[in-house]
Amino acid sequence: MATTIQTAPMANTARLARYRQAEHDLWHAFGLEPTERFVEVPLPRATVRIRVLEIGSGEPAIFIPGTGGTGPYWAPLIRELPGVRCVLIDRPGWGLSSPLDYRDLDYGEVAAATLIGALDALGLDRVDVVGASIGNLWALRLAQREPGRVRRIVALGGAPVAELPAPRFIRLLASPLGALIVRIPSSERMLRGQLGAIGHGASLAAGRMDDFLAWRVAFDRETPSLRHERAMVRAVLTRDGWRAGFVQTGADLGAVTAPLRMVFGSADPTGSVDLWRSFTNRLSHGELQIIEGAGHMPWWDDPAVVGRSVREFLSRPAG
Repeated sequence: MATTIQTAPMANTARLARYRQAEHDLWHAFGLEPTERFVEVPLPRATVRIRVLEIGSGEPAIFIPGTGGTGPYWAPLIRELPGVRCVLIDRPGWGLSSPLDYRDLDYGEVAAATLIGALDALGLDRVDVVGASIGNLWALRLAQREPGRVRRIVALGGAPVAELPAPRFIRLLASPLGALIVRIPSSERMLRGQLGAIGHGASLAAGRMDDFLAWRVAFDRETPSLRHERAMVRAVLTRDGWRAGFVQTGADLGAVTAPLRMVFGSADPTGSVDLWRSFTNRLSHGELQIIEGAGHMPWWDDPAVVGRSVREFLSRPAG
């Protein structure tokens, strides 16, 4: 019998209240008001409780975040997507979804199964998929496993691939030092350093990420997300690099038939323009757009340009 894993408890309800207030403030800054629901997703060895936020109406698109955040961290992009039903998924253990023990599991299979279960619970048959960073892997795994359910894929920012070593922060998170990192109270100064290192220095200096900083400090302090992300990273990263099955192989990419547009910021240190051009060229319907000066989360640096790109791509006739 499957075991239901409940959402990891906060230290107290005050912490949850503080986090929800921070979420509300970030959404409010962009004039958005999502609805929330939780869905139970059965997996082979467990049932995971997934948090889903929804905004807008129209053709559905699911959003899968990276380690940069979840839920409201999409806000600048969502505001640029009128006419799209934006369905925002909290990955297991990230945000307010319940955690999942990835040890001894096939990460790609679990990612695809989680998304398939969420789509089934939401009554969504065929969707567009928008991923960011590690969320791009989830989008690709869904398209490989259930090609008929994915119309198009938007991949934002660099993602883990075999050609790239794990980013420095991810290696630190997996190391013994990571156990301390996830317990140190986050601060705006720490986050500024991290965001500057992934290409967002100009936006930070211009004040474009002030609302993000306030929310992300609360996210790190008031939810157990980073502890769960560390456990996930330790399950997929070894001293020699990514475990087999975590990143895509050439055969995996060949199985992706959905059109994919990758939007990559030239200041994103996760790979290079040449690497991602080679990546998209290996797809049957892949294309690459470069956002000059943007970092790992390009929609925070230039939401109008990124939003226009995503809108145009999602409005193309589906195959």
